[in-house]
Amino acid sequence: MSDFDEMNLGPRWYVVHTYSGYENKVKANLEKIVENRGLGHLIYEVTIPIEKSLVSNEKGQVKEVETKIFPAYVLVKMTMTDESWHVVRNITGVTGFVGPGSKPVPLTEEEVAFFGVETKVVEENFILKVGMKVKLVSGSFMGYEGVLQEISEDRKQVTVLVSTGRRDIPVIVNVEDVCVNE
Repeated sequence: MSDFDEMNLGPRWYVVHTYSGYENKVKANLEKIVENRGLGHLIYEVTIPIEKSLVSNEKGQVKEVETKIFPAYVLVKMTMTDESWHVVRNITGVTGFVGPGSKPVPLTEEEVAFFGVETKVVEENFILKVGMKVKLVSGSFMGYEGVLQEISEDRKQVTVLVSTGRRDIPVIVNVEDVCVNE
């Protein structure tokens, strides 16, 4: 398996085959192992594609039901290395990766988009930049102004240095909670 480290493609989505009915256990166990062993730099996300639908019973009561789109499969976003392969492959309930032989094949960008497991932020529409003056529009510091200090890698959160009058406080908020102060 040592060829994984040599052909490392960075973070990609892989399909893991599990025993039927073990999808949730595999997901939970993998997330726990990633947290306990500090493998967040190799295994980023684990998901089970589901579809929600409304179902009514004979009494006319309607309830929302989640159905697995691909029973016995779990999608994992990971950087394929010997270590990450070994961790995923040896979880109870996992039968292997999808791919020829023992060689996992990552999903293509088209497949990722089709399955809807990842949404990308369009770079051109992201107008926030470090150093900009912004105003907080919701949360505990609503109405306060500050300077944008940091933008998270996934561009979902920002750190704003809020000026309270007495001192400046760094506040981490979601991108939707700030607007550009003109």
